[in-house]
Amino acid sequence: MAQSSAKKPRELTGFAVLMWLVGFFGFVFAVNAVMVKAATSTFGGVETASSYKAGLMFKQAEVAAQKQAELHWRVDGNLIRDKAGETVLDISVRDANGAPVSGLAATARLEHPADARRDHDVPLSGIGSGQFHGVADAGAGRWELIIDLTRDGRRVFLSRSRVTLQ
Repeated sequence: MAQSSAKKPRELTGFAVLMWLVGFFGFVFAVNAVMVKAATSTFGGVETASSYKAGLMFKQAEVAAQKQAELHWRVDGNLIRDKAGETVLDISVRDANGAPVSGLAATARLEHPADARRDHDVPLSGIGSGQFHGVADAGAGRWELIIDLTRDGRRVFLSRSRVTLQ
């Protein structure tokens, strides 16, 4: 008599199906929790706090840009990293005739394109007529350099430039 050594197939029970479903959705929930944590901890902020207000200000910005263009100023910014690793910014402001422009106050900012938490103000000091110098501690990478020149508390020049620090 030959006895059959074939195994009996495993029976799928309701408890096993329940465990598979709980395990699957538990795994999905855990992955979602990790992704939400990563997303909220790396979000650097919004570019514009109020799109509506920015839209209303557009016409004023357009008029200011036209006035700025009529000045025909030449504003040169030299941004380098020195051997100590500090970011050095030198700004020169000249009028349409090439003469230095006096009576200005300048501010500069390095904004990171993806993370507002990495932005740096560059404290500037006047080193002569139409000349400014500042040092910041910005790392290598791509930045947006914003130079703002004011006279008597009114903005007369604004420049936004993409720069890469080595």
